[in-house]
Amino acid sequence: MENSLPLNLCRVKKTNLIINRLHIFTHGFALLALIYYRTTFLFQIIKIGDKNTPFLPHVLVFFSELILSFLWLLSQAFQWNPLSRKVFPERLPGNDKLPSIDVFICTTNPIKEPSVDVMNTVISAMAMEYPADKLHVYLSDDGGSSVTFQAVKEAWKFSKWWIPFCRKYEVKTRCPEAYFSADENEEGNGNGKFSSIEFIAEKKKIEEKYEEFKRSILKVIENTSSFTSRDHDPVIQVINDANCGLDSDETEMPLLVYVAREKRSSHPHHFKAGALNVLLRVSGLISNSPYILVLDCDMYCNDPTSARQAMCFFLDSKVSPKLGFVQFPQKFHNISESDIYDSQLRYVWPKWEGVDGVRGPLLSGTGFYIKREALYGTSNIQEDVDLVQLQKSFGPSSEFNKSLQRIYKPNALKDGEFSDVLLKEINFVASCTCDNHTKWGKEVGFRYFSVVEDYFTGFNLHCDGWISVYLDPARPCFLGAGTTNLNEIFSQQIRWTVGLVEVAVSRFSPLIYGPLRMSTLQSMCYAELAYDPFFFLPLYCLAIIPQLCLLHGIPLYPEVSNPFFIVFSFLFLSSQLKHIQEVFSSGDSIQSWAIEQRMWMLRSLTCYVYGTLNAILERIGLREASFLPTNKAVNEEQSKRYRMGIYDFQASVLLIAPLCTLYILNLFAFIVGVAKIFHIQQANEMFIQVFIPLFGLIINYPLFEGMFLRKDDGRIAPSVALLSAALCIVILSFGSLILVY
Repeated sequence: MENSLPLNLCRVKKTNLIINRLHIFTHGFALLALIYYRTTFLFQIIKIGDKNTPFLPHVLVFFSELILSFLWLLSQAFQWNPLSRKVFPERLPGNDKLPSIDVFICTTNPIKEPSVDVMNTVISAMAMEYPADKLHVYLSDDGGSSVTFQAVKEAWKFSKWWIPFCRKYEVKTRCPEAYFSADENEEGNGNGKFSSIEFIAEKKKIEEKYEEFKRSILKVIENTSSFTSRDHDPVIQVINDANCGLDSDETEMPLLVYVAREKRSSHPHHFKAGALNVLLRVSGLISNSPYILVLDCDMYCNDPTSARQAMCFFLDSKVSPKLGFVQFPQKFHNISESDIYDSQLRYVWPKWEGVDGVRGPLLSGTGFYIKREALYGTSNIQEDVDLVQLQKSFGPSSEFNKSLQRIYKPNALKDGEFSDVLLKEINFVASCTCDNHTKWGKEVGFRYFSVVEDYFTGFNLHCDGWISVYLDPARPCFLGAGTTNLNEIFSQQIRWTVGLVEVAVSRFSPLIYGPLRMSTLQSMCYAELAYDPFFFLPLYCLAIIPQLCLLHGIPLYPEVSNPFFIVFSFLFLSSQLKHIQEVFSSGDSIQSWAIEQRMWMLRSLTCYVYGTLNAILERIGLREASFLPTNKAVNEEQSKRYRMGIYDFQASVLLIAPLCTLYILNLFAFIVGVAKIFHIQQANEMFIQVFIPLFGLIINYPLFEGMFLRKDDGRIAPSVALLSAALCIVILSFGSLILVY
């Protein structure tokens, strides 16, 4: 009877579905009315040859509205069929019947990615609630740093204490830093074990061991060079008692493997996708687990049962045959109450619930369990398969090609060491030439085409017919360190923009490549993300053109008494109220709505511009692709300002100056424009053009503070404000000449 119970349940979020579809139809109808108004107005200007009405401003504003309408239409695919899921891991079969799992953790730079944080992620993965003999953790050190190599040995030593402690007392928080930093009552949750004298004594002992572990890491950093290189040989090392200077005992421990792939400056290394593909090949020869968990180095396992939760889908015979991956949301432990930079990315995860109803969410970089078979593009390769074909796809390693067969059982380790023959094979699959003249990165493994390898790999998997599911349990399965300073957020967003635009302007553009290979709604979801950076075009138009026309008394919108004024007003209110409804349904406040509006504008006017420009330059060969890891090291001053809800504008002038220029332009247009229209009694015609800069000024008030009111180090430098004022004068002068005369 127990076996007949479902491992998971899926339900449609009916309230959200009704609200979403009602909004789609009403807002869509209003957009059609707007398009009708604009087209008839422009045709009327052409027909009567009205030379008193400037034609170009109306065309540009209409062009902006068409782009916004198109992007809105694409985004509605996320709203069409939102789902929620629930799992029952207690109904899984016994441990002996569970499949094995490989965990991939990627790090690059021990300075930008502090070693203590990285090792906490490694330790939390090793401590997951899963059979130790079926859990294998691989740490990819793409910088080949001695600090990381020594640190992972220290992590193994501490794990010998930590893992038995977690198992004995059924500890929920298995990241040691998070556990020892948490409120004592938070972990207990009514469990009598946590109040016993034995537990208190043992916890104190483990805490002392953890402090010793952190001191040993700091000692490693002090005595070892943090130098990372793009020229180094491959290093693959199984971490165990023998090479950590410990006596062996009977503690059941997961396999832990350190991997530094070979890198040469003369060979492309394909960033994170290249590192993950090396882990795929190396793990294929060592453990060859059918399922893989991928984690960023700062995203620790917060719920030790995440693997069992994922298995509720992979072991469901109704879902499993076509299931490529299970995606969990990215949540963060360092987000302040105000979250002024929108670091938690609240707006993303309701979209994943929506696309879950149209064959599954997109691959999201970290916190996902993926089927190895889906990455290989293989299913049940037989013994008599053509080896030449396999070599064309996977490379010349005969041992690795054997691992593609389901009957293959790896026998990599003997007394914790590799045989000479196998070590040679492992070093080869970790070399920088292994995937030359193969399908790695093209049709096999994580894809190389774009720096957003997660988005593009997921897109290809869905095009190949795989589905995915999104699971958002009450207790977050993974917690990471969110980016909490403006400069790093802008850098991260520019990198994402480059990758998305690379796809958008290529033959893989989702609206061209996708519709024949996946559902229309799913294609629209991928397209919305790929084309999202093009928001900068309408936003720049609407931040400049109505304001210039306001200064010259040229109306671009219907007057208040015109019936079409209601259409424009409805579209604004409809979009904002829908956004507010989504914010409230996530349990957030009206302040979150304002912050998300602000950060969307800031991203669009800076990151989307530079990211799009970089992507186009890369496509035409004028710029090399690059990937800078996000800096996770904490700056205390910036962190303090973030917690206080104060914006830190210590970012590149190229990023801040455009924002200040547009703010000053809108401020000037609003003040002068309002004075002029009341003087000549034009308020009825110019109401919308007065409201546009006012809305932008209110939403982006922190820019005003940063330029004119603040005196601290995080303010906008006076030189930047002066430069922005000069650029504003240039726009006012030349813009007026071009648009009006």
